Amino acid sequence: MSLRIYNTLSRAVEEFSPLEPGHVRMYVCGMTIYDLCHIGHARMMMAFDVVQRWLRASGLKVTYVRNITDIDDKIIKRAVERGITIRALTDEMILAMHQDIGALGIEPPSLEPRATEYVPQMLGMIATLEAKGLAYKGSTGDMNYSVRKFPGYGKLSGKSLDELRAGERVAVLDGKDDPLDFVLWKSAKPTEPDDAKWDSSYGPGRPGWHIECSAMSCQTLGETFDIHGGGADLQFPHHENEIAQSEGANGKPLANFWVHNGFVRVDNEKMSKSLGNFFTIREVLAKYDAETIRFFIVRAHYRSALNYSDAHLDDARNSLKRLYTALAGVTPDSVTIDWANPFAARFKAAMDEDFGTPEAVAVLFELAGEVNKTRSARLAGLLKSLGGCLGLLQANPNDWLQGRHGYTLNVEPGVFTAEGANASFKVTISEDRIKDLIAERAAAKQAKDFATADRIRQELLAKGIVLKDSPAGTTWEVQS
Repeated sequence: MSLRIYNTLSRAVEEFSPLEPGHVRMYVCGMTIYDLCHIGHARMMMAFDVVQRWLRASGLKVTYVRNITDIDDKIIKRAVERGITIRALTDEMILAMHQDIGALGIEPPSLEPRATEYVPQMLGMIATLEAKGLAYKGSTGDMNYSVRKFPGYGKLSGKSLDELRAGERVAVLDGKDDPLDFVLWKSAKPTEPDDAKWDSSYGPGRPGWHIECSAMSCQTLGETFDIHGGGADLQFPHHENEIAQSEGANGKPLANFWVHNGFVRVDNEKMSKSLGNFFTIREVLAKYDAETIRFFIVRAHYRSALNYSDAHLDDARNSLKRLYTALAGVTPDSVTIDWANPFAARFKAAMDEDFGTPEAVAVLFELAGEVNKTRSARLAGLLKSLGGCLGLLQANPNDWLQGRHGYTLNVEPGVFTAEGANASFKVTISEDRIKDLIAERAAAKQAKDFATADRIRQELLAKGIVLKDSPAGTTWEVQS
């Protein structure tokens, strides 16, 4: 392959070759579900949506796993505040997330495991770590990881133990042998609700955040896989701790490539809920159409900081208008991309160099200029097809230019409603992807993995697709 990717672990751009020829296995740390997603979250999920799209466009099979953290201190607190169960809260927030990111054309991953479905695997990994002398029970009843006993700690973040020790809070041990140690299993507190606890040989409690991803990634993709991704803020301590846990338990590298996207910034500060400077996806969708938001995010390189402002979104809308204007006067041919074409070759070269979307988008504008000059249906088709590699330019050009984007955002939380001829916004998934998921569900049922089969059914239902099983097979239809 000609693809090169920046590897955070080596701090260099490296040639990429999957462990299994023709098949990429990728894990991305997803959302902790207790509130609506904001544009910073969208940036992370968009970055890896583009990655998986390009890998597939390059002829590779991709197994893309993006987890959901559905048990956490913030989730428990929010559920108690609202007087509902943890499951009721997380189901509500997962549906809202699917609607919001589906609106932006972010395709669903191959698998979307929920942490609460993998507690036995987490406990198994903790037991392995304990047997290897890397985990111990602290004075408060928590199971902790002994950082100093893992020789490679700090290799991802570049932080040495001496640096970490210099920055630690003095005398804050929380039942640990060493302040640098982190929690694998949190013992239950008397004030916590019953649905926040699991029985275990360590006593009732719940998993720590880091062990969740270690267990889910290894269970779904194997002990070593190709790409592990997430936001730059997860590099330390979350991903560093995942490496310590997974490699400490399995004795193998967790991932060959570590890939991190940059922050969204507002007034030169990272967008975050803790700072209160965030904008939810649906707040921005109330002002800008979904493809403008997608274009705003995609045209920046995934590792760069992305500065959020209305002015930048207005500029993105005007730029996208130029591309759609080129398509509006010509009926594009349906073309299979010929990568030997000079425009396509430059687009590919850009994307093959660490997913260089700014340069790829520049090629789209060059091609649009050529379409405007020649009125060539073939070049217009190529423009649309190359745009499709980034999830762009697939709407009817005249509809888009006239503001008919096929949806409105209802004021009722979590609900999108449709208008116009472009169908329902509930359907945020391609026909090919539906068929792939139906095949995965059939395989899961054959293997008597009914939890996975049910999850796939629910995932499709959340996107407005109803499955109908019969002796002849499974069919689907759009929910009315």
